[in-house]
Amino acid sequence: MTILQNMLHSGDLALMLGYDCGSSDKAGSSTLQQQRILDRFFAGVEKRAYCMAYIATSSTEDALDIVQDTMLKMVEKYSDKPEDQLNPLFFCILQSRIRDWYRRSAVRNRFRSWLGSNTDEEEMEDPLEQIADPAGRSPEEILETRGNLKDLEKALRQLPLRQQQVFLLRAWEGLDVKQTAKAMKCAEGSVKTHYSRALAALRAKLDKE
Repeated sequence: MTILQNMLHSGDLALMLGYDCGSSDKAGSSTLQQQRILDRFFAGVEKRAYCMAYIATSSTEDALDIVQDTMLKMVEKYSDKPEDQLNPLFFCILQSRIRDWYRRSAVRNRFRSWLGSNTDEEEMEDPLEQIADPAGRSPEEILETRGNLKDLEKALRQLPLRQQQVFLLRAWEGLDVKQTAKAMKCAEGSVKTHYSRALAALRAKLDKE
């Protein structure tokens, strides 16, 4: 994603981190170290983040905007955090941006409905709270033995948004239940519910391929 990489290397990142060209060598060195940490983190996470946003929005432009906005917010708020804390913070912001996109889309769809377009209402989430993660093979094993990435992407798009994003956070990003709940801003029991349902749905869909 060239646009995002250019943002990191254009000098804007150093300015956002508060670097002053007239500052001391020590302060400048600290800022450059922070920039390298964020540069390395963003380079490693951007493709996966874009994939998650694209699956959620089905729009290349919107997905790029969401990921870039997430990166900018990370620089503004969490540039001083240790590298091992960046991943859950990043995906918390990313999920917030995806939810914002869906809220805006819902408003646009409502206007279209008033103007005479036919749009299906978003599927209501079932508020079951306490279903444990299912037993059996891991998501990684499922993905290794069934279908290809196009089959998986197609199946993921057919899931409700929360099931889709919980699965991606848990199976692709490796976040635990607590971290996923924080990113999704929901209860840990809801994470288990959505993850269980996503796995069951994906197994059923990929078995048919």
